[in-house]
Amino acid sequence: MDQTPLPSPIHYELLLQLLERQTLLSVDKNPALRDQVQQLIITLRKAFAQQRQIEAIFEQAKIPYEHRWSLNSLEIEAELLPEILRAIEDGKTEDREIAS
Repeated sequence: MDQTPLPSPIHYELLLQLLERQTLLSVDKNPALRDQVQQLIITLRKAFAQQRQIEAIFEQAKIPYEHRWSLNSLEIEAELLPEILRAIEDGKTEDREIAS
């Protein structure tokens, strides 16, 4: 069974930190904007809590899931990884095609 993709928790954490530490301070003198930012923070906290609930349900049901960092999924065969890393370290990725 394929793993169900879910956003990495770091996405929520980074957004919340940015909004709480920087955006709120920036709009502090504008009550209407401050309220909107606070509502956004509340919404993100609810979404993060809901995702944790989904993860708990998956775990109870033994449904595999994985956290994703982006929409792009890179599937690399395990035996190719050392060759790819060597090519990157050697700076030879431009003129070299890695055999699959």
